[in-house]
Amino acid sequence: MSHPVPPSAVAGELRELTALELSRPSRLRHLVLLLAASAMSAIVTALLLTERSLPVRTAIALGVLAIIGVSWMAFAAWVLTRKRVILGRDRLVAGRLAVTFSGVFVIGALAVGFITSTTPPFAAAALGTVMLAVAIAMLTRARRLVARLTKRRDELERLLRGGN
Repeated sequence: MSHPVPPSAVAGELRELTALELSRPSRLRHLVLLLAASAMSAIVTALLLTERSLPVRTAIALGVLAIIGVSWMAFAAWVLTRKRVILGRDRLVAGRLAVTFSGVFVIGALAVGFITSTTPPFAAAALGTVMLAVAIAMLTRARRLVARLTKRRDELERLLRGGN
């Protein structure tokens, strides 16, 4: 079975696309994320399991933080174990996680603020709103990147098949 040899320009673009996805700095960033999320999850879970006298609100907050940490661990492990190019889908997933977790933070801070009638939770909710806005901007950017990369991949595949 023979494989078509792509023209050098197409081959160069394919190499450029995959180099961005599979680069060593990208892998190292995801490894650091995996290690940091693992450490954070272990510490939070240890506190949750060993401190029996925690108030219910604190235990709930620690449980949510543990879930968030495990989610980031799963994401980083998913990216690091992929054997093929994911064309920016990792950024899309990361953006969705960031929007979800920032939204949970804002809702939680507002709930605590209304329950306790104190100012600090509202200040935290304001900061969380900034984080949520940044996460939404990053998700929007990731969606555009995935759309652009998918379109370019489709064009390159068409060129490889010999179409115009």
